[in-house]
Amino acid sequence: MKIVAMIPARMGSTRFPGKPLAPILGRSMLEHVYKRTALAKSLSDVYVATCDAEISAAVGAFGGHAIMTSDRHERASDRIAEAASGIEADVIVMVQGDEPMVHPEMIEAAVAPMRLNADISCVNLKLRIDDEADFKDRNTIKVVTDAQGRALYMSRQPIPDAMGQSFARIDAFKQVCIMPFRRDALLGFAELAPTALEIAESIDMLRFLEHGYPVHMVETTLPTQAVDTPDDLARVERLMRDDPLVSTY
Repeated sequence: MKIVAMIPARMGSTRFPGKPLAPILGRSMLEHVYKRTALAKSLSDVYVATCDAEISAAVGAFGGHAIMTSDRHERASDRIAEAASGIEADVIVMVQGDEPMVHPEMIEAAVAPMRLNADISCVNLKLRIDDEADFKDRNTIKVVTDAQGRALYMSRQPIPDAMGQSFARIDAFKQVCIMPFRRDALLGFAELAPTALEIAESIDMLRFLEHGYPVHMVETTLPTQAVDTPDDLARVERLMRDDPLVSTY
């Protein structure tokens, strides 16, 4: 099974313009994501999918590989689908460019179900939410699953609703944006019409769910923090100062 990683990145983030090239510990956030992703032993290649020449140049400067895409994509999954159309691979792992604390073990865990079951076409990681502020944060995508570990729904709202209970009494999980797709499923995703809930919540995976495609969830216990705002960037830099993985790349 040939597995490659694709990192979507663009300069025009509405919440944090220029986010991919924001510095963390002397390197751009995108370089951290790329180098940490490349540590996963199951990957044959790692690419950045971007519509920005500035990002492409930055990727080349740190020794990475970039694929230019259209600037019309609203969803990261559509961007990597365009990039993947010219790549020979069985599985494409989307690693969001704002996950600078990604661990190679996360990628291995996410692709493991696909090695065991050919019927699984899309996997996402989930991480338990221990902080109530994170649970209420609209930048945190919450996920609820069925008894077989498939996603039922994802939302920026706090789900499940605590119904007056203490936060400590509910099982809350967030999506970690490491998402393996079988290549044909990814290309098929890009052919599906955008859906009402996908647009309302601005969550890629809702397009799959609304069209009736299963999304298999795998829990990770490795700590991670996505970067959506400058405050997140400062928090991640503090966390990464003590991360032993940084010294390996």
